Amino acid sequence: MDGEKVHTVDRRTVLKAAGAAGLLLASGGAYAAAASSRKRYAVIGVGSRSRMFTNAITGPFRDGNEVVAVLDKNAGRAAYAVRNITATGASTPLPYAVADFERMLRETRPEYVIVTTPDALHDEYIVRALDAGCDVITEKPMTTTAEKAQRILDAVKRSGRHIRVTFNYRYSPPRSQVKELLMSGEIGDVISVDFTWLLNTVHGADYFRRWHSNKANSGGLMVHKATHHFDLVNWWLGAQPETVHAFGSRQFYTPETARRMGLQGAHERCLTCPEKQKCSFYFDLASDPGLKALYLDNEKFDGYYRDQCVWRPEINIEDTMNVMVRYDNGVHLNYALSAYDAWEGYHIAFNGTKGRLEHRIVENGGAAGAAKVQSGNENVSIRIIPLRGQARDIEPWTGKGSHGGGDDVMLTEIFGQAPPDKFRRVSDERAGAYSALVGIAANRCFETGKTVRIADLVTGLTPPDRAPMPDRGAPVPMPIRIKIP
Repeated sequence: MDGEKVHTVDRRTVLKAAGAAGLLLASGGAYAAAASSRKRYAVIGVGSRSRMFTNAITGPFRDGNEVVAVLDKNAGRAAYAVRNITATGASTPLPYAVADFERMLRETRPEYVIVTTPDALHDEYIVRALDAGCDVITEKPMTTTAEKAQRILDAVKRSGRHIRVTFNYRYSPPRSQVKELLMSGEIGDVISVDFTWLLNTVHGADYFRRWHSNKANSGGLMVHKATHHFDLVNWWLGAQPETVHAFGSRQFYTPETARRMGLQGAHERCLTCPEKQKCSFYFDLASDPGLKALYLDNEKFDGYYRDQCVWRPEINIEDTMNVMVRYDNGVHLNYALSAYDAWEGYHIAFNGTKGRLEHRIVENGGAAGAAKVQSGNENVSIRIIPLRGQARDIEPWTGKGSHGGGDDVMLTEIFGQAPPDKFRRVSDERAGAYSALVGIAANRCFETGKTVRIADLVTGLTPPDRAPMPDRGAPVPMPIRIKIP
């Protein structure tokens, strides 16, 4: 459901677009599911983000799982998803329009609902699925506002069902390795954290040409993107954020920058741009077969342009953000995110009572959903620097696949059989809320200039399950003696 406006699509249009297979399945009235031991999933929103889940269910985990339904506001995109899933031979899901969510639940009886819509719509489908007795798997962020977070927390309590927020960054081998080092007490008690995340002008710019560029849809990069980063810190520390102060602005992706780069100014989209030959931010949507099939070929159904101009004046998300967070265990976090940098990746440093842990990853981020491999790691480093001791480099753990090897580990845990996890990387609605609320609080700071308390945003939020961390009251060794002065 990649678009800025939600349109009601007639079910007849969806079925017509899906082709004969969808019509034959629907013609018998209510869908009577054959007895099967496979877990049943409905996928809500079948843009590029949904493919990680559908490819896993129809591929390596098909024996124990099946997609029984897809729902999207764009009839063409729903039909495209049905064709692709059916072509695998794993299942033939029914397509549904937005207005038919409850009918979909009745007819296909999913046990799990996977939500991969634009972020601002997550709560709508999460709450309705929970109330219908389904468990939910949702893309990050769990939601975009404090009010929506409260609706979700209330629905979990009311229904007794649960949510899994797919924070795949936790599962990346080097990030799990950082967690192990912190759990081991290698640097003692963490006191402060410095965290800088850089998005280059390929990946970073892509947020400004899609639906994400409207904060009402995405919560801005503070919620859509940084929820990953805040979740990592929350999980690494085994702690809950308490207070947030932040500054943010849009300084690079502006009409003025376009003019300073020699363009006349902003235009509507890349496809029809009169200055496409002069603009190095030109995005050729037709050149990628997958993106063309998902978006360009289906614009007629909802009018959504995947290749909007990154210089448009109506963009209302920030590209330059700085955040300070205080945690319930006393840790201070300094965080920075920018979206126009010379390289992609991050650097984080944990300062502790016994030393410092530095971790850095250089990534090769590209346009979201494109055929080019996303978030591949080109350079990974981990260094331990003891207090008054000799620094040493740690050989990073490695993995294969997207997001540094994290996706396959997470998908195995969701759809297959995984061993017990001492890192407790599973993220439920509590962790999803805490990570999103840091970004939500930051957005409020941008508007008011005031510090925000997480406890003032929602009620009934309790700490998630955390892996055990070192005792912060344990004795601390005296650093080695050095000559002073």
